[in-house]
Amino acid sequence: QVQLVESGGGLVQAGGSLRLSCAASGDTACLSVIAWYRQVPGKERDLVASITSGGSTYLVDSVKGRFTISRDNAKNTVYLQMNSLRPEDAANYYCNADSMNYRSDCAQHQPYYWGQGIQVTVSS
Repeated sequence: QVQLVESGGGLVQAGGSLRLSCAASGDTACLSVIAWYRQVPGKERDLVASITSGGSTYLVDSVKGRFTISRDNAKNTVYLQMNSLRPEDAANYYCNADSMNYRSDCAQHQPYYWGQGIQVTVSS
C-alpha cells in the first residue's frame, strides 16, 4: 500500500509564499499521477495541480503564474510552491496519487490514495 503525508502548510499574509510537500511511502513504484487538491468547508474538493511520473504538469487557470508543481522521484516527494498567495487560496490542501492498478504487478492497489490534508490560511 501507499501512504501520503503532507507538510508545509500554515498561516501566511497575502502576497506571501508557502511550499507544500507530499511525501509518499510504501509501494511507490505503482504510483503515476500525483496531484494537489484543495477544499473549503462546505464546498467540493477541487484540483489545483498535477504532475505525471514523467514530469508533465497541469495547473488550473486560477493558480497559473503563481503556483508551481514539481516532483523529486528519488525522494518520492511532490512539491507545490505557492507564491503571491491570495485570501481565496486559503483551504485545506490534499495530496492525491493515482495508482497503476491496471498493471498486474500493481493490481493489489486501490485506484488512488489521499493524504490527510493540511491547512493553508492566507490573511488579508
